[in-house]
Amino acid sequence: MVGEVKISQKQARKLGLKPQKSLSPAIEKCCLRMCAKSSYQQAEEDLLMLMGLKVGHSTLQRLVVNNQLPSLQTEMDTPPITQVSIDVEKICLRGKEHKGGQWRDYKLVSFHQGGCEAFFQDPDGLQQWSETQNLAPIVTLLGDGHLGIWKTMARFASLKWLIRREVLDWYHLKENLYKAGGSLKRLKTVEDLLWHGKVEMAMEQFEGLKNKRFQRFVAYLTTHRSRIPNYGACQSLGIPIGSGDVESKIKQVSARVKLSGARWNRENVPQILRLRCAYLNRSPLLALNS
Repeated sequence: MVGEVKISQKQARKLGLKPQKSLSPAIEKCCLRMCAKSSYQQAEEDLLMLMGLKVGHSTLQRLVVNNQLPSLQTEMDTPPITQVSIDVEKICLRGKEHKGGQWRDYKLVSFHQGGCEAFFQDPDGLQQWSETQNLAPIVTLLGDGHLGIWKTMARFASLKWLIRREVLDWYHLKENLYKAGGSLKRLKTVEDLLWHGKVEMAMEQFEGLKNKRFQRFVAYLTTHRSRIPNYGACQSLGIPIGSGDVESKIKQVSARVKLSGARWNRENVPQILRLRCAYLNRSPLLALNS
């Protein structure tokens, strides 16, 4: 079992390593990469098969929990960030709620030029982190109709010089429209009006109709009125109209944190989310050639 032999302070200074470590930097990166992709138990088995190393799953868990990976930081010498999407997903905490754990939200922020970062019940941390990024003077913020997303958007990079362009995801808007149902001719008319940003005219198509689905959709339009632009014009100008980028990335994060039977201690959630994001971001800190 790896984890019995540790180097002293004097040895660490001579070798340029951290004291009280039993794993070399290269092996530690291998362990972290394995843990970023699969369960601790599976990582233990893979390390043994691929490298002939026996590193227990408890040791791997402690390695992840105690490793202070830095959050994503966009460099000033790279193109500034112009497009950002945010989405919400759930992670299961250990607990007795419904005997299946407690499901709680975390937020994932995705830069369309590349890179993502996740935050668990830490709105202040998300805001402070966002304000250190290399942002363009005008940033397009995209999300679906989840109100929690837009509360988070309101705190994203609250900088006086930044111009924020909030855009409701077109594909979610269209999906909600067709959920309202009714006349196909009316739905096609409303879709065309919304595509051109004519929200008031779109809502007029439902006037006098008492169906609760229509009323819910009109309320949805009213809530997000300021986030519904002329999508056709945006598309022609190269301004994104969909938040598929973050939806793709949050599925990849979920592939790790929502493994069958996975339950997390609340205090360990930030570490596993950051590790998974670092892996998806191809962080040099997890690359063997760094």
